[in-house]
Amino acid sequence: MAVITKKVKGTEDILPRDSYKWQFVEDVMKKEAECFGFKEIRTPVFEHTMLFNRGVGETTDVVQKEMYTFDTKGGESITLRPEGTAGAARAYLEHALHNDGLPIKAYYLLTCYRYEKAQAGRQREFHQFGMETYGAADPRADAEMICAANSVFDRLGVENIKLELNSIGCKNCRKNYTAALKAYFEGYKDQLCDTCLSRLDRNPMRILDCKSEICSGIAKNAPTVLEYICEDCSGHFDMVKSYLDAAGVEYTVNPTIVRGLDYYTRTVFEFVTDSIGAQGTVCGGGRYDGLIEELGGQPTPSLGFAMGLERLLMVMDAQGIEIPKPNTCDLYIAPLGEEAAKKAFVLVKSLRESSLIAETDIIGRALKPQMKYANKIGAKYSMVVGGDDLAANKAVVKKMDTHEQFEVPLDDGFIDKFLEIYISQSHKSVADAFAGEQ
Repeated sequence: MAVITKKVKGTEDILPRDSYKWQFVEDVMKKEAECFGFKEIRTPVFEHTMLFNRGVGETTDVVQKEMYTFDTKGGESITLRPEGTAGAARAYLEHALHNDGLPIKAYYLLTCYRYEKAQAGRQREFHQFGMETYGAADPRADAEMICAANSVFDRLGVENIKLELNSIGCKNCRKNYTAALKAYFEGYKDQLCDTCLSRLDRNPMRILDCKSEICSGIAKNAPTVLEYICEDCSGHFDMVKSYLDAAGVEYTVNPTIVRGLDYYTRTVFEFVTDSIGAQGTVCGGGRYDGLIEELGGQPTPSLGFAMGLERLLMVMDAQGIEIPKPNTCDLYIAPLGEEAAKKAFVLVKSLRESSLIAETDIIGRALKPQMKYANKIGAKYSMVVGGDDLAANKAVVKKMDTHEQFEVPLDDGFIDKFLEIYISQSHKSVADAFAGEQ
């Protein structure tokens, strides 16, 4: 029978056989964030459209072309979040988190939505890990944020990834730089694409992000922002670099990085790799000191980063990084008959209460299919329970890889006996492996 419908274009299913990879990466991210003093924040999947118009920037491609926006039955304009920072900043303001003591350090793992051309590593529904700090203007906060992102890659064993830095200055710097860019691109108006022509008056910095070969070729010789940053911004950038130098974090200054969202100021950075073909950005971030004020709050220095999980997993796969397999079933109990099925059900419950992974038949299979299933799910031990076993109040546990057998009681001593077998065999395996290396 044909399926009624298939997944929507630009979305992917994460299947049970693959979800452990995501869980492993997410766990590493959470632990690293916590090591740096960050706590999790969870925000709604949709927000008022105004939040992204103000926070992300009305002149950005994200707002102009890529947002999933709709009207509710009550007539409100709602948008599925295209990124995580605006929602986190709104939550910071709405709940007056500054009263908890600054700096506020938060991380998130969430889904985001952008309507753009679906391709490998860039879906319309995608997953992001991000970290945000509010209330820290010091360059040490920039360096700490960069170190936090770098530590995630180190912990996951990702290699061949490069950190690129830039400073796009403050509002005053950008005003001067924007004027210089506009003057430069005015000389190429007849060659710019229609999108970049519309950007020329509104936000010429966006032209630097254009993927058109003609526009990007023109942009190569455009003035760089580092030529226009003020003394304070230059000093801030120098301090960020000095702390990274002290921490042994390698980087390259790339004056062409401007980031794609309007809320960025001063330090911007990217972690890039060519492990998945053309050089791609796996993580991007920086400082956005004007965002909270733009959303209606008091001036609050802020910074953060986000990294895409899809692209990160692609890089790990390309580099052959092995992700530990998940734990498999510790004991599969195969019942024969209704009374045995009830006994198996109770024993499995006891095993699970002891934090063991236990399974038993729940679809009415005969013995042979049950054992085939036990093999398929990677059960470490199996036990058949039939009428004779119930009468004798004991059964035989079999170790699936060696076929060793152990007798266990089916009464209150079952758990203790099985744990004794399980632990002794685990230690034996370690000892055997060690002996084999001698």
